[in-house]
Amino acid sequence: MEKHILVALPLSEEQRQTLRQAAPQFAYRFTTEETATLEEILWADAILGNVPVEYIRQNRHLSWFQSNFAGPDPYLEPGVLPDDCLVTNATGAYGLAISEWMLGMWLALAKDLVLYRDRQHRHQWDAIQRPVRSIAGSRVLCVGMGDIGASFARRAHLLGAEVVGVRRHPSSCPDYCLRVVDTAHLDEELPQADLVALSLPGTPETYRLFDDARLARCKRGAILLNVGRGNTVDCDALARAVQSGALYGAAVDVTDPEPLPAEHPLWSLDTVLITPHISGRFSLPRTLQNIVEIFAHNLRRYAAGETLDNQMSRTTRYVSEETPGRRLTCE
Repeated sequence: MEKHILVALPLSEEQRQTLRQAAPQFAYRFTTEETATLEEILWADAILGNVPVEYIRQNRHLSWFQSNFAGPDPYLEPGVLPDDCLVTNATGAYGLAISEWMLGMWLALAKDLVLYRDRQHRHQWDAIQRPVRSIAGSRVLCVGMGDIGASFARRAHLLGAEVVGVRRHPSSCPDYCLRVVDTAHLDEELPQADLVALSLPGTPETYRLFDDARLARCKRGAILLNVGRGNTVDCDALARAVQSGALYGAAVDVTDPEPLPAEHPLWSLDTVLITPHISGRFSLPRTLQNIVEIFAHNLRRYAAGETLDNQMSRTTRYVSEETPGRRLTCE
């Protein structure tokens, strides 16, 4: 039976051919998130790409939605997709790009590079009179050990850091971690961590997980990175923690609210780095290619009537053992 496949991403002709060849019996249309029309979305049986929510909710025969994000939160709300519509995400596509962003931000803060850039703008040749930090021998706490968290943990380990992972549930410990603990033990690990790296999805359990009280449990002078969901961190509390010296600094690619208001105190702090939710978009071409490969893999399974991989639970908002299929990795 012919299926209608709508792809709403800026693909090259070679990438389009990859998808057509994965399931040549299907009909394809190619557009972008910005130019997708209601008619195209209503035509589709399966969609790759985060098309407008107000359009996709009108398609009541959609059987499969493949997000180009790891966390497609707006599409998981009740009533947006049909109850029997499969939802798969882009877990496996972003680990390389986002973990390298995390490494870059960590080094910029640990070595005071951001402060020297500020001095460069002032034409100021002036050494900062204090020791810098080392990645080797530091303790890293990776809160969230999915594709992104695990990718960063591996890289931190290779650079000589001691890595502890935090997951929702107890799990086996990979060779690049000292240990992996569940979230019940998070507060025990925070006072030992020089770097706290957050890559969590947006769930009721993670909302404002890092508030004033939890930030106060962090090791004094620690650095915090957040690449998951902005509302995992209370940004007002984060600003207070940095201003007081409880934290040395932070780098955030996500904020709450987003965009961060121009008057927010985080903007003015010397040891805070802010980027506008760009660490995992398509500035690294490999990311888009990874998404194409994930979708092509699942297209073949979809055509064969097999279980799709990277299936998301609409309740937990994770790809896990609780949902059918498996988690894909593209690195």
